[in-house]
Amino acid sequence: MSCTSVPGLLEETMFLKLSEAVSVAPQITAADVGAAKAAGFTAIINNRPDGEAPDQPPGETIAAAAAAEGLAYAHIPMSQGGITPGMIEAVRKALEGQTTLMFCRSGTRSTMLWGLAEASAGKDPVALAEAARAAGYDLSPICGVMQQMAAR
Repeated sequence: MSCTSVPGLLEETMFLKLSEAVSVAPQITAADVGAAKAAGFTAIINNRPDGEAPDQPPGETIAAAAAAEGLAYAHIPMSQGGITPGMIEAVRKALEGQTTLMFCRSGTRSTMLWGLAEASAGKDPVALAEAARAAGYDLSPICGVMQQMAAR
């Protein structure tokens, strides 16, 4: 992956496709929100807790940029405290009917939350893990949980 020559703007290839409706990215900036809209996204989900790193833009800055572009925005932070059922449900609901870009520091937490949210909606965990693998992410640590969720 590489960045464009324009500082702060992600290349479309930085949006790693997990499904037809969901892609993930590492940390974005407010300047990247326009690129997300141009790439066809209608929503952004921020899975990074505010203040995690000193160089990280505040979520409210990205939320304001999303609002200015007419994109839905949800802040569903995943910290070292782990994933809760409420977070999974919030992601599942935020994904409904949207073409969504999810982000965190590297995209890993977003991919995990996506996999769990989709499994909770009955999607095939093996297909989810394969889609994540194709994008460069490993869902094997949560595959058992995804299987349990999909079986409900």
